[in-house]
Amino acid sequence: MSTSESGVLATPQRSLLNRLGLDRFSALYLWGAFMIIFGLWKPDTFLSMTSAKLVLGENVSTGILALAFLVPFCAATFDLSIGAVMSMSVVTMCFLSDEKSRSFNMPVGVAAVITLVVCTLIGVISGFIVVKLKVNSFIATLGLGQVITAIVLKISFNRQITDVFSGTFEKFGRNQYFGIPVVFFYLAVAGIIIWYVLEHTPVGRFIYATGGNPEAARLAGVKTDRMVWGSLIASSFLAGVAGIVFSAKLGLFAGPQATGPNYLFPAIAAVFFGASQLKGRPNVAGTFIALYALAFGIKGLQLVVGTDSYWVNPMFQGTTLIIAVSLASQKGLAKIRKRKVQTT
Repeated sequence: MSTSESGVLATPQRSLLNRLGLDRFSALYLWGAFMIIFGLWKPDTFLSMTSAKLVLGENVSTGILALAFLVPFCAATFDLSIGAVMSMSVVTMCFLSDEKSRSFNMPVGVAAVITLVVCTLIGVISGFIVVKLKVNSFIATLGLGQVITAIVLKISFNRQITDVFSGTFEKFGRNQYFGIPVVFFYLAVAGIIIWYVLEHTPVGRFIYATGGNPEAARLAGVKTDRMVWGSLIASSFLAGVAGIVFSAKLGLFAGPQATGPNYLFPAIAAVFFGASQLKGRPNVAGTFIALYALAFGIKGLQLVVGTDSYWVNPMFQGTTLIIAVSLASQKGLAKIRKRKVQTT
């Protein structure tokens, strides 16, 4: 069969899917399906403003952490330390801002700046290990995350830390504007900044070029090592921001495993699922759509299951990640097959 004949046969089969945009808008279709299914199943609770506010507010730290994973991911680099960095951020805020401590008790603004500096330095170390020592980013950041977790355990004595922040600071995480949790606006601002940098600046183009074909980007004059190192620094900084927002919202440190790593997996799932949305590559808008599509799905299942819903979140996130990666892999294979057909 000739190339033209195969193209003619393939076009009618894919035309409907292309018109519906299922390959680029699957998360929006899924989101709409969740709203209809759970809206009919639990209309009094799922469709209430209370549920909507909970979903918007509860996923802000996850959303910022997703942005932290997204930036290096656009450069084909993994940062699996961001969950531990978020824990470090929260415990550092608690340690420096403790009103009962005679040693520190710093103003919360000063504590936040120091916390961001600490988290940024972790990104510098990550970049050094990946770029200078030539360690695979997956292994390097996974190992560094364990080291950070050990430090957090030592500082916190593996216990919860509560009642350390002033009421003024906690208002920054618990207030509402126009009926919407204020922390959601923090996520929106962070998303707009990252979107602008990635989509409308030379730095963003260089990051995408590094992720798409690092050798070609290097030959074109892009400082690929600098892009990778810078993306890891930005990633750790954003993870620090996620920790500060978490501190303001909850006002406590819940332990190294419950604070950061718990948010890592849903953040990664949102980025992978979002990468198949809109542009067909990692992007901010797709990440946010995937994040909240999954969040509303989880909330609906939790309302349906009731008090025994503790298993819903990991089951849902794990299944979604497998599906998202499978879809991405199939897209990649389809592009490879298309190139082969065009060259024959």
